[in-house]
Amino acid sequence: MSQADTVTRILDSAEQLFAEKGFAETSLRMITTRAKVNLAAVNYHFGSKKELIQAVFARFLTPFTLKLSKELDAVVAIKRDPDFRDVLGVLASTMLTGVAPNDHYNKLSVFMRLLGLAYTQAQGHLRRFLYENYAEVYGRFIGYLKLAHPDLSSEAIFWRLHFAIGAAVFTMSSIEVLRSMAQTDTGIDTSVEQVMAQLIPFLAAALEQEA
Repeated sequence: MSQADTVTRILDSAEQLFAEKGFAETSLRMITTRAKVNLAAVNYHFGSKKELIQAVFARFLTPFTLKLSKELDAVVAIKRDPDFRDVLGVLASTMLTGVAPNDHYNKLSVFMRLLGLAYTQAQGHLRRFLYENYAEVYGRFIGYLKLAHPDLSSEAIFWRLHFAIGAAVFTMSSIEVLRSMAQTDTGIDTSVEQVMAQLIPFLAAALEQEA
C-alpha cells in the first residue's frame, strides 16, 4: 500500500467515524481498525488526533473555498457589485457542484454533520485552525453582507450568521431524511437542487432582515 493510499484510508475512516460517533467518542484505535493500518501510520502522517480532525476538515474545505473564490471572482467580473443574494447563489451552486468526484451530495451531507459536531463538541483547536486557514474567504462573505446592509451591527451579523449556519447544517446533513419526509407528507419527490433553491431565499431573508 502506497503512502497516499494509507493517508486516504485513514482520512476516509476518520471522517466516517467522526460523523457517526462524534470526535470525543472516536478513538484512534477505532480509526486504525477500520482503516486496517497501525497506530504508527496515524502518528507518522498526522501526528495527533487533533491534527487528524483538522485534516478531515481541510480535505473538504480547501478545494471548496478555492472553488468558491473562483466562482465569486467570476460573478464580480460580470457584476462589479453583486448583491448578497448573488453571493448566496454562488455559495449554493458551489455546494451543489461539489468538490468530490463521485457522490458529492453524500460527501456534503457528511461534512455538514461534522460541521455541526464542531459546534456541539468543544473543539477549540478546530476553530483556530479554520480561522487561520479560511478567514479570507469567510471575511469576503461577511464583507458582502456588510456592504449590502451597512446598518447591521457586528453582534447582529454574528447571531444571524450562526443561526443561518444552524439551519444549513440541519438541512444539508439530513437531506435524504428530509427528502423522504417531504415525499411522505406532500407526495412530491424533491431533488437536492430544489431543496437548496428553497433554503437559499430563507437564509437570505434571515440574514438581510432590517435591524
